[in-house]
Amino acid sequence: MPDPQHVLAARVQAALAAAFGPSYADADPVIRPSQFADLQANVALPLAKKLGRKPRDVADEIVAHLDVANLVSDVQVSGPGFINLTLSDAWIAAEAQRTLEDERLAVPAVEKPQKIVVEYSSPNVAKEMHVGHLRTTIVGDAIARILAFLGHEVVRDNHVGDWGTPFGMLIEHLLDIGEDAAARGDSSVSDLTAFYRAARSKFDGDPEFADRARRRVVALQAGDPETLRLWQVLVDVSKRYFNSVYERLGVTLTDDDIKGESFYNDLLAPTVQELVDKGIAVVSDGALCAFPPGFTGREGDPLPVIIRKSDGGYNYSTTDLATIRYRVDTEHVDRMVYVVGAPQSLHFEMVFAVARMAGWLGDGVRAEHAKIGNVLGTDGKILKTRAGDTPRLAGLVDDAVERAGAAFDEMQHDEEFDKATRAAIVEAVGVGAIKYADLSVALDSEYVFDLDRMTSFHGKTGPYLQYATVRIRSIFRRGGIDPGTATGPIAIGHEAERALALKLLDFGAVVAQAGETCEPHRLAGYLFELAQAFTAFFENCPVLKAPDEETRASRLALSAATLRTLVTGLDLLGVPIPERM
Repeated sequence: MPDPQHVLAARVQAALAAAFGPSYADADPVIRPSQFADLQANVALPLAKKLGRKPRDVADEIVAHLDVANLVSDVQVSGPGFINLTLSDAWIAAEAQRTLEDERLAVPAVEKPQKIVVEYSSPNVAKEMHVGHLRTTIVGDAIARILAFLGHEVVRDNHVGDWGTPFGMLIEHLLDIGEDAAARGDSSVSDLTAFYRAARSKFDGDPEFADRARRRVVALQAGDPETLRLWQVLVDVSKRYFNSVYERLGVTLTDDDIKGESFYNDLLAPTVQELVDKGIAVVSDGALCAFPPGFTGREGDPLPVIIRKSDGGYNYSTTDLATIRYRVDTEHVDRMVYVVGAPQSLHFEMVFAVARMAGWLGDGVRAEHAKIGNVLGTDGKILKTRAGDTPRLAGLVDDAVERAGAAFDEMQHDEEFDKATRAAIVEAVGVGAIKYADLSVALDSEYVFDLDRMTSFHGKTGPYLQYATVRIRSIFRRGGIDPGTATGPIAIGHEAERALALKLLDFGAVVAQAGETCEPHRLAGYLFELAQAFTAFFENCPVLKAPDEETRASRLALSAATLRTLVTGLDLLGVPIPERM
């Protein structure tokens, strides 16, 4: 899809080369939105200093060489040298028409697809997912969807915590209550929070149990077959739970995407040995450490990345380094995106630095931390339950669906819904409310978990966008028309039509930017603006009762293009869309 800003940028660059020589062909034309026109080129001001001329004279020279026939209807130089550009209605209509006719909404696939790992969600085995997993799961899934849509080969990676010392006590507790309880799906096992707390309580209060648990850890790490079988029982119970949450949230992760900490267990020692052989890992206070340059403590002392503890054990840094090494050497990835909480920033900065020292990153391979901000309560503090516990993720979804049901029942509806249909709609609205509220915020920012605001059908919310799609569908339903048959041609005769068509042209550039930066909030914000543009269009431009057949066909085509763009965009965010409301 030709983004008007990029199209005009190319034309202005051509004018720069024609006016001032080929060396200026790559100069930034500084194209920005303008309150006086559609777009504004501000390049004359910085260029004037370089040329030793007045900015307005430079602007006039650019305009004299500017070829924008059939693209721009008006060019004006204002102020000290701003070039105001108003796009042609005919060009806007033609490009909107092309968008409608293209199965990808005229969004091209990337020219050079990459293999990209997106690591997200990453819950712990034998523990329930909580509010801390909300954003890493939802944002990560949106990033994966967007990158795949753009044509990249996306490897979804659920780096679950399925190894380590806690499993000694968990396996022993499983044996105490009876392994058959897991097979039966008893609440004593399927309620993962209660299961974990019971095991921890026994470990802390029963020395004999704690001793058994420690011995079991040794057996697990030694690869004892029976211990590994019991460990797998806990993993399988947890997978069923994870999948139930993912299915409800519409998250695309599957069992095949799980590469837990256990997957890299056999790679830890070789990874450490390579770091030793390269002189990167050295002994410090009995532990094996790497000291990446540029990281110091409060006293100015170098900060270490501990690669092997003084007792010979490994840690998260070891696993993360082994993971990078595996992804580069075995999976041959081009890019790694870690969708993990912002408090882990220093950890990842230092691990990436060590990986660069080892030669695993660089030369076209990059790793980045998509920093996830906290979810806050209405009191402005990190979200907690009334009892002071970390809220369960499933409980948050239940609360959202309940609140969505109340908001839905307060609406006026054109039709009656049976109980099953209402339940399906309310579920979609509740889940969509949570997901859009999360995705509409910059991923490294904190936001307040306010269900009243999230589930409102007014304002920048998921329900507002869902309702926008339903309202467009209702136009076609009332007219007895299949949206797929609304082919135009599109013509522009009203300012609201122009604004809507122009907004449609931004979709491809927004999706591309969201993929490059791993910032889904850019797409979420765009979809809200598109829905607003359609609302203005709907209120000012009768569709089914248009004054003539040509106008009716054009407005139906604009409505169909908007519907497809909203549906495609919301799907890239993973926001469900009910057919009716």
